[in-house]
Parts: sequence; structure tokens; C-alpha cells
Amino acid sequence: MSVVSTLPFLKPVYMSPPISPGRQRRHTLPASEFRSLSPEDAISVFEIEREAFISVSGECPLYLDEVRHFLNLCPELSLGWFEEGRLVAFIIGSLWDQEKLNMDALTLHKPHGTTVHIHVLAVHRTFRQQGKGSILMWRYLQYLRCLPFVRRAMLMCEDFLVPFYEKCGFKVQGPCEITVGTLAFFGMQFPVRGHAFMRRNSGC
Repeated sequence: MSVVSTLPFLKPVYMSPPISPGRQRRHTLPASEFRSLSPEDAISVFEIEREAFISVSGECPLYLDEVRHFLNLCPELSLGWFEEGRLVAFIIGSLWDQEKLNMDALTLHKPHGTTVHIHVLAVHRTFRQQGKGSILMWRYLQYLRCLPFVRRAMLMCEDFLVPFYEKCGFKVQGPCEITVGTLAFFGMQFPVRGHAFMRRNSGC
């Protein structure tokens, strides 16, 4: 059974507007839902990611086979935001077992690691500039607090994204040793704390 199904931060969250007595919804899909991703979501994930990253940098953090790879190995470390059944934003992570990210971290999942490597966060182009990326990251980090084996989250990003992740609570660790083509990155880290408190007060 997936870890996700027992944790509150990934239970469906419904944000439907009030429905007038004389009006009924024509479908039963939730207006807004957060859940872990599955391999069946891989194509939708990659389509959003490809548009978001290739148009800016010419590179994707994960290509389709790699998306499927992580969604098969560790779907519980992903989070998708769905609007009426449509994927609008997502995060994909895996476990890592070293102090810093290196090239192996781009493709490996270390089941006994205590660091979550956040590979990618992306928002569909029609839903950007609405704060969805920040909201999704907040929910993801709160969810990680419910996993007793997780001690921190790490990611790498280009310099223009550093302010966004700093607002999410990440701290710059310095230049990352990983380069992709001509792209250079900064390593960033978020300490995951408060496991006992969160489990005691949120049903984790």
C-alpha cells in the first residue's frame, strides 16, 4: 500500500464553489485535488515539463522515460495538483543518501536515503502567475514532515529561480557541481524538522 494513502496532506482537498439549490454540477470530479502521481500520469507530467523548461533553457530536468522511472520507483515522493481531473502542477522527488547532489542523483533513487531530491516543480502555462507553484511546494514540504525517515529536501536550480525557492524556505548551499550542457546550478536545501510534533498533531 502506498505511504501516501495514509497521510493527510495528500488526501483530496475539495475547493468547489457553493452550488445554488437549482444548479447541479455536470460531473463528479473534484474541483481541486492533490494526490501522488502514478506512471499513468507520466505523459501529462512530461508535456507540462517540456513546455515549461525547453522553452526557457532548452533542457528538461526529467525526460519521459525518467519521469516513468521515478513514478514507478517512488510515486509517494511525487505530488500532483489536479483541477477537475486535469493536471495543472506537479513535483517529482526521489531519495538520496549523500551530503550533496551529484550526477548520479539525477537518475538514481536510494531507498534508504534520508534526503529528498526534488527533481522538478512545474506548472501548466495557463495556470502560472497564480501562486500555484508556491502553494504546491508548501503542501509538499508539509507532507515530507510526516515521513519519519526524511531529514531534509534538496534541489538544484538556475540563479534566476533562487529567490522563488528562498521564499519557500530553502537556503542556498552554493554552486552545484552538476552542469547540463552550458547550464550551471545552485544547490538549495530545506531542513525537514518537527516530525514528532507533526505526527502528534496531524494524524501522520
